[in-house]
Amino acid sequence: MFFRIGTAAVLSATAWCAMAAEVPVTIGEPVIVTATRFEDRYLDKPVNATVITAEDIRNSVARTVPDLLSEQAGVIIHDFFGNNAATTTVDLRGFGVTGTQNTLILLDGRRLADNDLSGVQWSAIPLAAVERIEIVRGSGAVLYGDGATTGVINIITKSPSRIGNLAVAQAMAGSYDTVEGQIYANYFAGSFGFNFIGSSYNSNGYRDNNTNRQSNFQAEVRHLGERSDTSLKIGTDNQGIRLPGGRLVDPSAGINLLETDRRGAATPLDWAQRVGNRAMFDWLYETGAGQFNLGIGYRDKEQTSYFDQGGFPDFRVADLAVWSFSPRMKFAQPLGGVPNTLVAGFDWYRWDYQLRVSNSQANITQPFNTVDAIQENVAVYLHNTTQLTPRLSLVAGARSERYQIDASDFFDPTAPGGAFGSGAAPGHQEESEYAYELALRYQLTAQWAAIGRLGRSYRFANVDEIYEFGGPPLFSREFQFLRPQSAESYDVGVERRTARGLLRATLFLIDVTDEIHLDIFSTGIGNTNLPPSRRRGLELEAQQSYGPSLRLAANYTFTDAEFLEGVLPGSAFTQQNVSIAGKAVPLVPRHKVNLAATWAFAPKWRLSALASYVSDQFMDNDEGNTFGVKIPSYTLADLKLAWHEGGWRLSAAVNNLFNEKYYNYAVRSQIVPDRYSAYPLPERNFMVAAEYTFR
Repeated sequence: MFFRIGTAAVLSATAWCAMAAEVPVTIGEPVIVTATRFEDRYLDKPVNATVITAEDIRNSVARTVPDLLSEQAGVIIHDFFGNNAATTTVDLRGFGVTGTQNTLILLDGRRLADNDLSGVQWSAIPLAAVERIEIVRGSGAVLYGDGATTGVINIITKSPSRIGNLAVAQAMAGSYDTVEGQIYANYFAGSFGFNFIGSSYNSNGYRDNNTNRQSNFQAEVRHLGERSDTSLKIGTDNQGIRLPGGRLVDPSAGINLLETDRRGAATPLDWAQRVGNRAMFDWLYETGAGQFNLGIGYRDKEQTSYFDQGGFPDFRVADLAVWSFSPRMKFAQPLGGVPNTLVAGFDWYRWDYQLRVSNSQANITQPFNTVDAIQENVAVYLHNTTQLTPRLSLVAGARSERYQIDASDFFDPTAPGGAFGSGAAPGHQEESEYAYELALRYQLTAQWAAIGRLGRSYRFANVDEIYEFGGPPLFSREFQFLRPQSAESYDVGVERRTARGLLRATLFLIDVTDEIHLDIFSTGIGNTNLPPSRRRGLELEAQQSYGPSLRLAANYTFTDAEFLEGVLPGSAFTQQNVSIAGKAVPLVPRHKVNLAATWAFAPKWRLSALASYVSDQFMDNDEGNTFGVKIPSYTLADLKLAWHEGGWRLSAAVNNLFNEKYYNYAVRSQIVPDRYSAYPLPERNFMVAAEYTFR
């Protein structure tokens, strides 16, 4: 039924658009790097790609990268605090709480996801540093491997060689005592250039105990040779944030803090600190046979956190360092007389992880648990694109990846707070997985094209997902190694591109085996491999420009995410024998709509607007769909007014214009039947900004 309805929607869109006068595609040759890991045109390839340009970013009402992504089809965000995207998760195509682990996020082609559950540090990526963002839906596992279940989002930072010599100073002030300053400079002459950006963000936040302090710096040095392109990028970020916890709702006890103390803090003593550094080296060389690219990367972070837990404190320091080595070659040589491009590559990643756990900051020099883990991933891949006819192109690719992890847990019973603890026995796991992709694009007319693809992806469990409380004895520490997750995915769609706009309709289906997920029902089990599940949906997108002054955009996403079979056994402390067969995956709304407009209504003036609707969704921990209360649907409206004159640009924005009281993350209790905790997000809030460009 779903695919009959979806197919009808696709055909209806095709018929409706066919009545419009066709406009030849006269724009240049846009390129992306995510689809092949080399800069390449993509309009003639079987890839479902969205490119958010620097102009799109400038005109958007978004303040952070996740805000910007949420304007796109298929993307849902879950935000805990609404404070500069701290702890925000991005989910593509309906994986809910594990969306971050199933949507691969890249920064300049390097993965930002680590082998823990800390997530992407979105606030370390200022929008002012971003040149464009490439979203490739469905594909990516062959080229990028682990975690690209639903696709790849690649954030490309500004390059010295692509913009003029300039310096930009920007200041922003907003609600909740929010202030931000940024300085950006770029220089390029002859074959050499550099740029840098520094930013500082301070906010007290919408919630009590949610002060957020963030500073970032990044720089790039670039040299262009006659046949080479060499780049070195470095960056650092530092965040300190207070953590207010959720707002408790417990009807049986007469408690509803969402209504009586919406902005209060449940955990006034909790906080976290993160310091990160990164360096990326890329060397591209044009050989007689094709392009060779050598990528070397390093990234580290230290995460410190304190959770009071009602007088049972938990203090943690996690240190992580990751090295990457990624040589690859692009051979653009005819095959059988037709154009053909082969990309062959090798990926090596190594993570060194250490976690120290104590009961206070003063005692961390003698932790009661010290967890060490070394993870190594090694992969080879081939990705081939053939232009079979002037209208028909074919992509075929395969990847093989080996995963190895060694983990240990040193327990010190003499450490303060360690008398009743335990340590996990050392563990070792080796796994091998593979991915493949087969895709076709047929150019129906000068503007219309049809695209179809199928593929296989995989995901390995990270260190936080295998280090758990187990048993027997009850609540003892252990490493619970999990099977790799795999998924078979299918996409079919049509699109119409003109010089003034885009129309696209896509149906997708993802069948997941051994999904890695938290089982909160069963004692002695942390994360586990779930029974089979399925995601299927429809994405509709439309963009149209009316001259240089007006641009309209709209998209709609329908997502049906459900468990196909299975029963979670539960325990004496939770529900028992929880049937999840046919039940909806929590934290996945079925419907999402975005309407956007940007209008240059007078010389030097531009008004941007966004309206978004997200339907209701089951709460986290409600795999059985039995709780009876959902996260409510919500509708948001944002406006931004901008004026520019010479080097000056001034703007003012209002977010959540109609003062919607909403939240998009909540978790149900497994102890008290009607209790849950929700994380309310900011009501109507304001921002003003001033920017000056020196040239």
